[in-house]
Amino acid sequence: MTNATPRPLRLDALAYGGDYNPDQWPEEIWHEDVRLMREAGVNLVSLPVFSWPQLEVEPGVYEWAWLDRVIEVLWAGGIRVDLATATATPPAWLVRSHPEMLPCDADGRRLEFGSRQAYCPSSPVWREHVARMARAMAERYGEHPAVVLWHVSNEYGDHVARCWCPESARHFRRWLEARYRDLDGLNEAWGVNVWGQRYTAWDQIEPPRRATGPINPTQLLDFERFSSDALLELFRIEVDVLREVTPELPVTTNFMSLFRELDYWRFAEALDLVTDDAYPDPADPRAHVPAALNYGLMRSLKGGQPWLLLEQAASAVSWRDVNVPKAPGRMRIDSMQAIAHGSDGAMFFQWRQARYGQEKFHSAMLGHRGERSRTFRETAALGRELRRLAPVKGTRVRTRVALVVDWDSWWGSSATESLPSQRLSWVAQARAWHGALHALGHSVDTVRATGPFEGYDLVLVPNLYVTDAAQAVALESYAAAGGTVAVGPFSGVVDGTEKVHPGGAPGPLRALLGVEVDEPWPVPDGTAEQVELDGHRYDAPVWTEWMEAGDEASVIARFATGALAGRPAVTRREHGAGTAWYVGAALAEDGLVTVMRRALADAELPARRRIERDLESVTRSDDERDYTFVLNHGPREIAVDVPDGAEDLLDGDRPTGGRLVLAPLGVAVLATPRAAEPPFITPSETTE
Repeated sequence: MTNATPRPLRLDALAYGGDYNPDQWPEEIWHEDVRLMREAGVNLVSLPVFSWPQLEVEPGVYEWAWLDRVIEVLWAGGIRVDLATATATPPAWLVRSHPEMLPCDADGRRLEFGSRQAYCPSSPVWREHVARMARAMAERYGEHPAVVLWHVSNEYGDHVARCWCPESARHFRRWLEARYRDLDGLNEAWGVNVWGQRYTAWDQIEPPRRATGPINPTQLLDFERFSSDALLELFRIEVDVLREVTPELPVTTNFMSLFRELDYWRFAEALDLVTDDAYPDPADPRAHVPAALNYGLMRSLKGGQPWLLLEQAASAVSWRDVNVPKAPGRMRIDSMQAIAHGSDGAMFFQWRQARYGQEKFHSAMLGHRGERSRTFRETAALGRELRRLAPVKGTRVRTRVALVVDWDSWWGSSATESLPSQRLSWVAQARAWHGALHALGHSVDTVRATGPFEGYDLVLVPNLYVTDAAQAVALESYAAAGGTVAVGPFSGVVDGTEKVHPGGAPGPLRALLGVEVDEPWPVPDGTAEQVELDGHRYDAPVWTEWMEAGDEASVIARFATGALAGRPAVTRREHGAGTAWYVGAALAEDGLVTVMRRALADAELPARRRIERDLESVTRSDDERDYTFVLNHGPREIAVDVPDGAEDLLDGDRPTGGRLVLAPLGVAVLATPRAAEPPFITPSETTE
């Protein structure tokens, strides 16, 4: 069941709040919580995510009274509820009654109860019980005026994204039969004549458990697809129940940014509102850059519609090897960055910091010291600021650049050992290419490899290892109509069944790019080859390719060292009214920035003359106004040139002389009349 018309979230302001776990606290605390929530500007909380055992204490025996009272206390305080179906993890009585529903790892070992997500996604017992629990929650609370959003399960795939148990094996076989119809089709797709892998009965097929050596790469790719689909099926079971009982309420489940295990393009089709859990590392001074890519994905999953940051940390998390707290101001700018990139609010995990359990050292809006805690002071101040940003709600991000995110290519290039190198990472390539555009001043949407590409002047394809004809046709048509395409290494290598395209890479992209890759040439650990471009040399420390450029492809850069010295490294080809670039090396950051500057020029898009990596600007717009967020993620002041007449929504000032000075971790939100092109913010040339 696909949701064609997303249901809106009924809030009259940016959402602000967090996960609330009142069942961890005595009832007298609840009223104190609501008082402090109101003081902090909280208007939305998520509950009761992990409370199934407290709600259904034994099979069919429900204790609703405590949750009834919590919701009434929140509603009386003017706080709305993102109501979880409480199916994030099973109660102990269910696991002990049906131990066969516990998941198995790739070695065939059952994983025990004692953490969360202790279930096999394919288990019919589990599926029956989550449907029943979702219905009970919907019938009990679906008409309560406090409830504005359904929160299904929690972070699908975080702990159990793949299961190798007998039930998963049966489900995998059914999935394969639906995909290939018969064993001849499967044997052909899987290329079973290599290493004697032919199957003569469906029950001979198992999930790719630990084996004697490398496993068939097509089997591995299909298992990745199946596993994502199995969790999507599980999600849809609850979605269908909720839409039957409460057809007016929007439905979500919280994503986990750019997450390998699940194809979020397919998941997003089943929900109304994209929500995300984001935890950039405070110890990483560049964490805001991959965060911007994550948020570009979130806003793109539903065609640019606003999304919601449902979880972030007020300070430290509790699950890294070293859990560094957020310095004063960091939580504010992290929240503002998400809003800049299209989130209609800023939510946290969690409201009140736990005193026990696995997350007692995970920070919260209200820390262990209560309202005296630093996190409460900072979150209360942020709540006041968010009220000034009410005009931003519902607006959309404006950008002319898109980056292709393709889960088949991610899975195919990482699931198997049988690759030229394990060091060429799909996600590292995507982040590197996005990082180059970020440094040059552009926010970036994401798209499928088949588009749609309308509205974009530049489309980046950092890696498309798995490529089919439909993707190639879409990219060719886009370039022919005047678009600029840039394609990265190890693209167009195999089809959807992991067979190398006839003639080798770039396969169906050959007509677009005008090149042929004779052989991949990965770079050994600890070394780097160099590429010469515009009179400078740039490192390629991971990957190079022996490339042949056709007559219509211009060689822009050549390898300067190693066995490939003098051979093409970067090419450009005119295709119709547009251009197509091929980058046959995994370039280091400075080299990528140089190539992307040239690609932006082809697309007639601006680029910063001077790189300021801590500076970020993003514009959200409605029909009348541009709201340009300018963020300084770094430790020193940055001066930028801004449009005349701009008004800062956060402090009400108008920058003078077309120049704005941002303090360390400073943020401005500049309101201007909507322009044909969004403001392009650059560092002031007078900056010292």
